[in-house]
Amino acid sequence: MPRPENASTYPSKDAHPQEKVTAAIDLYNSPPKSDIFITPYAQEDLLPVYLVITNDGDQPIALTNMRAELVTSGRGKLESLTTDDVFRRVGHISASSTSPGRVGPLPLPGGNKNKKAQKEYQEVLAANFAAQAVEPHTTKAGFLFFDVQDVKQPVQGSHIYLTGITDGKGSELMYFDIPVIASNAADSGAH
Repeated sequence: MPRPENASTYPSKDAHPQEKVTAAIDLYNSPPKSDIFITPYAQEDLLPVYLVITNDGDQPIALTNMRAELVTSGRGKLESLTTDDVFRRVGHISASSTSPGRVGPLPLPGGNKNKKAQKEYQEVLAANFAAQAVEPHTTKAGFLFFDVQDVKQPVQGSHIYLTGITDGKGSELMYFDIPVIASNAADSGAH
């Protein structure tokens, strides 16, 4: 996984100087960046977005109620997927699967003998943005995944909105509005 820099160093970011918090994103939807994954997320119509949050303040911020939403140029709104949702897509598991083998909460096709599915599941778990808080003067990062199947232009003109981030006193910070900038050669790996 990539090592996060301070969020202020990324081209696609939203800084809140008064609150001393910056949120940034980086797309991993095409090579060479997408090569860090064993799973071809673009082929599964998933958009991997690296989220970096830096807290330069003196108080921690809580992310337990954070919601991430991709709003496309056509005003489509897509919630970030849960780890299980991502794995269902890449593991080609239907919700009604009755396969006996399990790794985590989801049944794996082929039981425990399916090493590829186990590696994909571990990759999704390791990559997923899972931080519950950002301590003072630290940076947390991880991936958000968006289902961009049947979305015509998931990147160009899009924004990611983060809401539900609270300060140490429980007050919600102003939402973050991060423009999606296609930093890779390809605009999107999706349709």
